[in-house]
Amino acid sequence: MEPTLDELRVRVDSSLDRYLPPESQWPSRVHAAMRYSIFAGGKRIRPLLCLAAAHAVGGPSGRDRAEAFACAVELIHTFSLIHDDLPSMDDDDLRRGRPTCHKAFDEATAILAGDALQTLAFEIIASGDGASSRSGVVLEALVVLARACGTAGLIGGQMDDLKYEGVQALPEDLERIHRTKTGALIVATVVGGGLLAGASTDQALALRAYAEPIGLAFQIVDDILDVSGDAGTLGKTPGKDQLAGKATWVALHGLEASKRQATALHAQAEEALSGFGPEAARLRDLASRIIHRAS
Repeated sequence: MEPTLDELRVRVDSSLDRYLPPESQWPSRVHAAMRYSIFAGGKRIRPLLCLAAAHAVGGPSGRDRAEAFACAVELIHTFSLIHDDLPSMDDDDLRRGRPTCHKAFDEATAILAGDALQTLAFEIIASGDGASSRSGVVLEALVVLARACGTAGLIGGQMDDLKYEGVQALPEDLERIHRTKTGALIVATVVGGGLLAGASTDQALALRAYAEPIGLAFQIVDDILDVSGDAGTLGKTPGKDQLAGKATWVALHGLEASKRQATALHAQAEEALSGFGPEAARLRDLASRIIHRAS
């Protein structure tokens, strides 16, 4: 019997605990900050997407081959949140219902913890079980992930996110921000998981065609929740984007149009999976959860 999503989350958390250095190990303060942020109650959407993509291609054994990559993606995602919350970026005090890393520790420790999570992510992919015997496909997945984290992806999107604070963004500017700052890592997560499970060229293209609309929809839903959610449910401060004058889908297109766009992107992602059978059920389920989530 296949594990449930909750069981997969537990499995991911167990692996993350194994990969992360213990707080007792030098330098203990940085390790404590890394663990504080990783185990702050995240939903593990990205690792679950990675494992679901691998299962869609290679079944349970494919999922096993992608587990280190799935954990690495969560490390990178958490690194980006730590840095995103810093006073020099979004200046947030609350993340996942707890004080942000720089509030719980200090700014310097938060920066170093984020840096350390990113470098550890690439280490565990390159040194994971069976990595040496699958060096070609592991290298391909590493390149996909590294590009998603760089100036063509997450970092470029964050730069534009800051650039357009208080500045009117054009629709194409906003879409680029969302597709890079948020969407690029989601695309790398899904495609990388598929590659490590042995995806063919056509399967990898189909997984990308699924992940690109879901990545954009994820951030549109975040924009919707920023104006319609509450701190208790969201686990972070609502309304901050509006107060900061950030470029958001709701600010540019309106709330109802944003909801319609998220629904349309969901349908687009579902269509991309038409070539897969029941083995892609988890990808379909996760797409629905992303669109209909409350936090």
